Parts: sequence; structure tokens; C-alpha cells
Amino acid sequence: MSIRKIADITKLSVATISLALQNSPKIPAATRERVLGAARCIGYKPDAKIAELMSRIRQAAKPGEGACLGVVSLYDASRPWEKSLHLTRMYHGMTVRAGVLGYRLEPIWMRAPGMTPPRIRAILDTRGINGLLCFGSPDIDAEFPHELDRCAIVTQGLSIRTPMHRVINHAYNDTMHALNRAYELGYRRPGLLLGEYEDARGGMANASAYLGWCEHRLGVPHIMPILRMARIEEKPLRSWLKRHAPDVVLIVHTYDVLAEFHAALQCLGRHVPGDLGVVALSQILEGTPFSGMQENQQLMGRWAVELLVSRIINADFGIPAHPRLELVESVWIESRSLRSQQ
Repeated sequence: MSIRKIADITKLSVATISLALQNSPKIPAATRERVLGAARCIGYKPDAKIAELMSRIRQAAKPGEGACLGVVSLYDASRPWEKSLHLTRMYHGMTVRAGVLGYRLEPIWMRAPGMTPPRIRAILDTRGINGLLCFGSPDIDAEFPHELDRCAIVTQGLSIRTPMHRVINHAYNDTMHALNRAYELGYRRPGLLLGEYEDARGGMANASAYLGWCEHRLGVPHIMPILRMARIEEKPLRSWLKRHAPDVVLIVHTYDVLAEFHAALQCLGRHVPGDLGVVALSQILEGTPFSGMQENQQLMGRWAVELLVSRIINADFGIPAHPRLELVESVWIESRSLRSQQ
């Protein structure tokens, strides 16, 4: 059965039928349901080969039409990537991959003075934007505006409570990799210093990996309590090191706190790596004295664009019932905070 048959039944144009079958947000929900109902009645099934060909043709045509993806900021700044090296690298990855696929990026500041979800929706409709990239939110429990659910949406990280397609750092695997690396170098008493904010934003993946690895590799009696700190405090750090005597510390924190940790160890008279090994897991390790796992922001940015474009091609608009999750592993950065192979 053809699209033209559905058009005859519904008294709608072939173009309207085609858009409705693609679940296009340009067609009212009631009209889409009417078309889909007629399609089911006559047993209509799309030709997969033709659908694939048309998808490629549409994508090839988009650059000439000024194809654009919105980059949504829920931060207090309109362009948060200009104030953060972590986000700068991610945005660069997005920009490069979007360009290869024929798109440009346009920033959209959700918290701009006078900006409301209806106004943003009007802007998106006017500019023909049906795909949004989001950097997440500083508020972990934030909700994404439901007024924008006509678009395909991909966000970074686990912040924002609303079900969404996501690209996130693979914190669990990163922790396992770091622990295995330390074990290979002869360390047997790993301790975990975990940022409270990072723990929440990472879905407790670092703590889960650490506890599971220690139980499996070392046995339950060897697991030491996790030290959770919002910022580095010398007194509780000294007490924890003295009481539990780790031979290597895994620190999971933002890169600005790593300098505080290094300074605190110096004040406590702990020499790295002579007295204590250190493995850091953070957004940025370059320029620090610590070996460890550095997030691969550029790859996260590229994958976010690829995931978003695939959702647009598949007409997967709105808040997804079954969100997709892409996990990106970090890269190992070698420095001088671990001893040599024994």
C-alpha cells in the first residue's frame, strides 16, 4: 500500500502524509494520529531501502539550507564553554563533528533576561532548529522544559532529572582501570578520596567500582572507608591517612581541587610517590603532577552530535520513553605520582 492511498483515505496531501509518517513536529499530534490510524488500517509498511535513500538525500540537502543544531545552556552564562577548559574541549568536538555532518551550532541561553520556554520554542521554529545539544545543568535535579519536547535532545552527563538521551563519562570503567593500573605497580592498600559533587554527578559510579574492586581483589576486611570532601581539608585528610594508611590514593575531583590536594600533601610532609602514590580521575590532568584518567571531552562532544543527528534522522523527537546512553572512557595521562613497576 502506498502513501497516496493513505492520502486518498484521509483527504490530506501526500506531503502531509509523508511528514506525519516521519513523526515530524511540524504536523499536529491529532493529524499524525489520524494518518497513523489510516496506515494501520490498510497495512502500510514503509520500504526500508527507500527510507534510507531519502534520509541520505535530506541530509545532503541540509547544508545548503543552513542546517543548524541548537546548543542549550542552563548555566548562568550564555556560553559556559568560554569559561571552562573542560567544556571548551567538548564544544570543540561538537563543532568539528557537526561541520563534517553539514551542520552549524547556534548557542541558546535558557536563562537570558526575558527568555521563556514559549519564546525559545518560537525561536527554534523560526530558525528551523529541531535538534538540541545540552551541556547539562549545575543543578543536578533540574528538569528540562517540556515546552521544547518537539525537538530531538541529547545532553551531557547525568544532571537534569528529565529522561533524556545522554553522553557521559564512563566513571565506573575509569575507576576500575585506575585501580588495576595501581595494582600492577604493586600497590595493595588503595584509598578513595571522592568529591561530594562528583559523586552525585557521576551516579555514585566511582564509589561502586571502588567497593566492588576491593571486595573482589582484596577481600572485605581490606576495604577502607571512602573519604568524601567537597574541598580539601587538611585535618580530616591527615586523620584518614594516619588511621587507614593507604599506600595509594585515588582522588576523584574537579581539576581546580587537585592543586589543593597537592598542597595539602606537602603540608602534611607526604612525598609523592615516595611515601604515597596518587592516581587522579578528573576532567583535566594536563599541567598537574598526577598520573590518572582524564576525561575525553572532544570525543564526548563528537558522540553527542552523532547521537543527536541519528535521533533526528529516525524522527525521535521529544522526551524519550527509552533514553539512549553513550559511555565514553577517559584516557590515561602519565605523570610522576606513581612509583615504577616492581
